[in-house]
Amino acid sequence: MKRVLFVCVENANRSQMAEAFAHLHGGDQVEALSAGSRPSGQINPKAVRFMAELGYDLTTHASTSLDDISGAFDAVITMGCGDNCPWVPARRREDWALPDPKHMDDDAYRAVRDEIGRRVHALLATL
Repeated sequence: MKRVLFVCVENANRSQMAEAFAHLHGGDQVEALSAGSRPSGQINPKAVRFMAELGYDLTTHASTSLDDISGAFDAVITMGCGDNCPWVPARRREDWALPDPKHMDDDAYRAVRDEIGRRVHALLATL
């Protein structure tokens, strides 16, 4: 089983959607987690709504701190948090410089969601 961690600052939007896509695309072949360097404590309602459009229930997720994550990963993907994302042991590291969609309109938010989905699908195919 491959182990993947998605990291952003608040763990409320991008990393949550990436974790959801990893569950959708990877099934029981992937252990997917997400965390934030400064978690907001809640999942953005837009993320919940727009993942529900794809049949995924983000209300089962929690906004998690990187401090609560341990172990090594096959891949760690950061999402635009720069220096706020500390080093986590991984065989592969990537930074996906995706814009934070939290203040975007619905169409722009969906575009970021869909780009995350494409990138997660491609990532899992290469692990």
